[in-house]
Amino acid sequence: MTELAADGVPVAVTCRVLKLARQPYYRWLANPVTNTEVVEAYRANALFDAHRDDPEFGHRLLADEARDVGESMADRTAWRIASDNGWWSAFGKKRGKNGKKVGPPVHDDLVGREFTSDAPNRLWLTDITEHRTAEGKLYLCAIKDVFSNKIVGYSIDSRMKSSLAVRALENAVAMRGDVAGCVIHSDRGSQFRSRKFLRAITRHRMVGSMGKVGAAGDNAAMESFFSLLQKNVLDRRTWTRREELRSAIVIWIERTCHRRRRQPRLGRLTPIEFEAIMNTPAALAA
Repeated sequence: MTELAADGVPVAVTCRVLKLARQPYYRWLANPVTNTEVVEAYRANALFDAHRDDPEFGHRLLADEARDVGESMADRTAWRIASDNGWWSAFGKKRGKNGKKVGPPVHDDLVGREFTSDAPNRLWLTDITEHRTAEGKLYLCAIKDVFSNKIVGYSIDSRMKSSLAVRALENAVAMRGDVAGCVIHSDRGSQFRSRKFLRAITRHRMVGSMGKVGAAGDNAAMESFFSLLQKNVLDRRTWTRREELRSAIVIWIERTCHRRRRQPRLGRLTPIEFEAIMNTPAALAA
């Protein structure tokens, strides 16, 4: 407007064309946005993006994510901005109407507890489990192909971020090749509803599916894998270091689960043997 006014166009005319009131414009002209307010806005945007991707994060983790994208700030500043906007952790205390509940599904349930597939890369299941060590929790996101019960991708980390699920999916796609049209079924966890995970599904032309809230049977086939992992690895001893547990999980999946554990549903074959006999492409080899 200032440039148009300098060229002889009255402010009243410009406001009429843009359908704006003159008084707010003059108030803003007298008190324009300060540099401090601009910095605050960029910080708030970074915190909001992190909160939307990982709703379970508290203000300290949100501040870490904001710093990673270049918006540096103190933890106290992150707390103030998050508090002013009601961006509470989904795992924090209930705050009346601000108390978080499980979010709505971003996909329909396309599986309906029918955990069967007549070909590879038609139906994948995914979920996240956790286990304690003396150093803190360790999280595992695994993806299973229903066709052979093989864990086609997984990711292990000390933090349950949306990137945990994204890395597991990227690892699975790298292992299996073209997965266009494959249905990937999960629960309604925030990691699987995050923008990062949804973008990854779209990028690989996959189809998302989600079960109901609190219905363990909607992903029972994945829960059975975690139950075996719990019994054969996690509960066998007390784990001191995360790296020890990480190595034990990887060894059990790659050696025992894939190559030694014969499954009745596969005709007493291991997942590796079953896929080889069923003439799966070489790209699916372990």
